[in-house]
Parts: sequence; structure tokens; C-alpha cells
Amino acid sequence: MELPSMELYYPRHHHRLLHQEPIPKTHDRTIRIVPGTVTVQRCCTQRIRRLGLLKTRSFLLEQTGGKMVVELVGAFNELTERMGMLSSSGSQLLFKALKLSIPLLHALPLTPDGRSSLSRALSTSLLLADLQMDAEVISAGILRPVVEAGAISILDVRNQIGTGTAHLLHESLRVLKVPSKVDVLDDGSAAALRKFCLTYYDMRAVILDLVLRLDMMRHLGYLPRYQQQSISLEVMKIHAPLAHAVGTNWLSLELEDLSFQYLFPHSYLYVDSWLKSHESGSKPLVDVYKEQLLQSLRVDPLLAGMVVDVSVDGRYKSRFSTMKKLLKDGRKPEQVHDVLGLRVILEPRSGKDMAEVGESACYRTREVVRSLWKEMPHRTKDYIARPKTNGYRSLHMAVDVSDCGKSRPLMEIQIRTKEMDMLADAGTASHSLYKSGLTDPEEAKRLKAIMMAAAEFAALRLQDIPSTNHEGIEMEQSQSDRVFRLLDKNGDGRINIEELMEVMEELGAPGEDAREMMQLLDANSDGSLSSDEFDFFQRQVEFMRNFEDKDELYKTVLNEKLQIANSSSLIQVSGEDLSSRLGN
Repeated sequence: MELPSMELYYPRHHHRLLHQEPIPKTHDRTIRIVPGTVTVQRCCTQRIRRLGLLKTRSFLLEQTGGKMVVELVGAFNELTERMGMLSSSGSQLLFKALKLSIPLLHALPLTPDGRSSLSRALSTSLLLADLQMDAEVISAGILRPVVEAGAISILDVRNQIGTGTAHLLHESLRVLKVPSKVDVLDDGSAAALRKFCLTYYDMRAVILDLVLRLDMMRHLGYLPRYQQQSISLEVMKIHAPLAHAVGTNWLSLELEDLSFQYLFPHSYLYVDSWLKSHESGSKPLVDVYKEQLLQSLRVDPLLAGMVVDVSVDGRYKSRFSTMKKLLKDGRKPEQVHDVLGLRVILEPRSGKDMAEVGESACYRTREVVRSLWKEMPHRTKDYIARPKTNGYRSLHMAVDVSDCGKSRPLMEIQIRTKEMDMLADAGTASHSLYKSGLTDPEEAKRLKAIMMAAAEFAALRLQDIPSTNHEGIEMEQSQSDRVFRLLDKNGDGRINIEELMEVMEELGAPGEDAREMMQLLDANSDGSLSSDEFDFFQRQVEFMRNFEDKDELYKTVLNEKLQIANSSSLIQVSGEDLSSRLGN
């Protein structure tokens, strides 16, 4: 595996020193000894810079306050980056939830699967952010473990965070108990439970529960076999179809595949091996074709005159779906055509004839596809010229991607504009509800309306109240200065020691940690932090978090390649020694 290049981030990348100690006047002179050698001044400056960097890292990794602030800033930045558009009220809500939960999560024991409670809560919240859930849902996801552990009550959440988050926590705990309402989990009772959830619960609480189920299914290996099967059956019968019903299709597919893997491990292995047999080289085949098509579309001069942006999404057919087609539908392997799939989304240039330009761009894209691969005419469907009855519009085609004498299943390609894609998602909501256990189409439409109304109400409650500076000019918050503005409570453009001490105390850390942190980050020694100084600190946080993520990734890959079990005495002893040295 190719390791990514990672540049060590030294303070020299910043226009100010991280921590500048008094320098003797003799060091201010530039003494040239031999052409090409470094100067005395440069040597001294580099030593000071490295000293400052080491001090900062030592503080952030060893002091309670440093660790807490690193986790607060890192988690907030990663969540808001994935969430995309976020109002100032949503930012404040999420920041408050993180400040409240991080020290409480630190105090909780490890989860049964061996992760820290903080790691599990952040994993759940990132999944919610990927689903573009609002700040209330993500805050509820972060706080759910501490509420379940009894470290804080729902009443406390209502008083400290807000009524909306407390309501979602209450609802999600109710959804958790739904499977216990039946004695036998057959098809009829499972359909009734799904209908019950969709009718009587806040849809956002249902999605929160589904994300928690997915996180649990990803870490189910520690349980005995019979428990893995029992949980997987429940997920397959109730939660995977429910995820499809509320429009989170990728969540549904992963829940199905994970359940399939635990319920029928040998069948899963056969299907997985067959799908992987179509691979060539170390790169996934779908990624190869996706990049090939995207490159061809971007260099096409005719298409460039029609669109401002083009994107290509790729996917493999799920293992469970493949198994159903092979067994339930009785198809032969060569008849399973949609193993690989690409979707092209085009954004046409604005203008009066934007819709017409978008349609022309779709047809031009089809011509580009035909220049790359052989089209299967009997599989081509033009839903732009002849839309479906529900208004669905798109071009569908299948192409033969076999090469070098190696036969591969046909690859399906969908081509549509951004507007067509949005309408397709909205138009299939009722169909998804119907397909997932609601036999009355009118009832599906009614539930779809309720779901949309709930989402609109949440958006209204969290809408932005324009914030202005003293001159009345609206200020835009970039991704990098969101945390800075939340910490700068008096709005003077700097973080003073009192504001830093306040956040430290809210995180359960001693105030003295704030003074040491201020001393290390305050480059010009004026007793406060500017946005530039705090931005440098955030870069350090991101740098350290990247190393942690990469280490976990490399551990997984090396374990697979070297076939070393975590339970081996060598790994166990080394892991304990590493943990003791890191102070965990």
C-alpha cells in the first residue's frame, strides 16, 4: 500500500513563532561563514521553533485541559466540515453539546467492543453528519451514551442544550424499545413494527436509532455467535427496510450486507468472492471506470460549453442484493448485470433555456460513454424523452466493460441533471415507504408529508439570526474561524485568558492549564489569542488527528496482509506497553 506523503508541520509555516523566548542580541546578527552554509541566526531560530513545537505537542498530549480542547476543536471542525451549510445557531448548539459531553464521555468505561465511549459517540455523530442531519440530531447522537449511562438526565439536556435535543433523546430511547413489543419476529410482526415506527415517532429519532444500529453492526465481532445472529435477524427484518423507507439507502444496503454476513457467513463468502473476481489490480474496478469517464467528460469541448460542473458516483451491487438475484430470482451469474454502476450528475449553465441545455448535456454525455465502451441497446432507456408516471427523468444505459479477453458483467450508467437527481430522490420517497412495508400507497404519501414537515420545522427552529458587527455589516463565518468566534464570547476579535479558562472549566480541566496553553500559543505575548494564532493551533490539532486516523488504518491493513491476530501475545503486550507510554 502506498503511504501518503505527510509534511511535518513546523511553526516556520506560520508567519509568527509559536513561542518566542528572549533571544540574546548576539543572535540577531547574521554571520556568514562559508557560502551555502546556514547562518547562526537561522540555526538558533530553527532550534527555538522546534522547541516551541515540542512544547505545544507535549502540552496538548499530556495536560488534561490540552487534551480536552484538542478533542473539542477537532471534533467540531470535522463535524461542521461534513455537515456543509450550518447556521450560527446550529454551530452554537453543536459546540455546547460537545463541551457538555466530552468530559462526561471521558469518565465512562470502555464500550463492550473495546472502544472508548468518546470514540463511539464521535463515530455515530460523523455518520449523522454524512447523512446531512441537523445540529439537534447530531447533538442528540453525541449525548445519547451519557444519558444511557445515567451521567446526565434528559432534563439536564433540556436545561443546558435545548428542548429540541432533549425531545430527540427521549424519542430515540423510545424507538430503542420497539423490537420488544413482539414475541415472535416474523414477516408480519416486522412489517407492523416498521409501520408503527413511521407513524408514531419523530423521523429524525428513527434515523438516529438506525445510525446507532449501523455502528453496533460494524463492531459486532466481540459477541458470541448466537447473539450476532439474533441481532442481525432483527436488523435485517426491521431496521434495514426502515432505513430504506426513510430515504437513507446506503445505510439500508450496509445494514443488509452486515446482517447477511453474520446470518449466512458461507453464502456471503461465496458472493463476495464472486464479486471480487471481477477486480483487476489493486484498485477497485468501479473507481477505475469512474475516473476514466470523469476525465473524458471534463475534456469534452461540447459538454464544457453546456455545464459548469460534472460529477460521477460509483457503486458496487450489495452482497445481499446479489444473493437475492441469484437465489430468489433464479438468475445465472452472467445475468446479474448491475454489479457495477455509475451515476453522472450534470449542472447546466444558468439561463432562460437551462432545462433544455441540461437535456442536451445528458445526451452529449451518452455520446461520450458510447465512445468509451460498447453499449447494449436492449438495456437503454430514455426517461427524459418519456418520463415515468411519477415524473422521474434520467437516461439509463448498460455497457460492456470486458477487456483483454476477460469477461465482466455489464456496467449500468445513469445520466441526469442536478435538478433531475433532486426530483428523483423526492419522487421515490413514497415508493420507498411502500416498498418497505406500507401496503397502502396513500398512507405512504401521508407519511412522506409528515416526514417533510418535521424536517422543515427543524430547519425553521435552527434558522440563522443574522449576526452583524458594530458597523451593521453581516459577517460570514468560514470553516476555519467558527470555533474562534464561539470562544470569543465578547466579540472583540481575540480570545482572552478569561474566555479560555471558562471553556477549560466547562470541559472539567483546571484553570492553570488555560494559562499554560495561552503562554504557548500567544506568539506576540499580548495576553490574548488572535484568529491567526488560533488558526495555527487548529492546524496542529488536525495534524495530530490525521496521524491517529492513519495509524488505525495502517493497523487494519497490516493485520490483513500479515495475518496477525489482535489476540496474539505479541500484539497484546505491545499494545499495553504503547497505551501506558501514551498515558491512556
